[in-house]
Amino acid sequence: MTTYLFRREQWVPRPLPIVFDFFSRAENLERITPPRMRFHIISPLPIRMDSGATIEYALRVHGFPVRWLTEIETWNPPYEFIDVQAKGPYKLWRHTHRFREFRDGTLVEDSITYALPFGPLGRVLNQLLVAKDISGIFDYRAQTISALFD
Repeated sequence: MTTYLFRREQWVPRPLPIVFDFFSRAENLERITPPRMRFHIISPLPIRMDSGATIEYALRVHGFPVRWLTEIETWNPPYEFIDVQAKGPYKLWRHTHRFREFRDGTLVEDSITYALPFGPLGRVLNQLLVAKDISGIFDYRAQTISALFD
């Protein structure tokens, strides 16, 4: 299985507890996901975040409807949480969210390890679409977070 790694960091000019609280609320995912993806949480809100918690949502990827079930694998407030795809379009999706105090604010570190189905075709899809899509989603997220916290 070919895996890929995506990493992104963003400094947020707010204290660690406030930033962690924002990212740990599932309903905020809708606020920081590009509107074109029509991201919508299906699970009843609010979701009590903890190891083993699940979140079901629907979205669109290049116009195609996708259902996704995320499970919180690790919950270590206010420093880290890890979510994994339990059901969805990826063969593997493991998203580590880390938070640490840095220069009178908080450094948010995202690390995603992912793999695509379809063998060699998955590698081509990653080069043509997926890697760019993930980067674009996090570009939008960074702009939105900056606007919300600046």
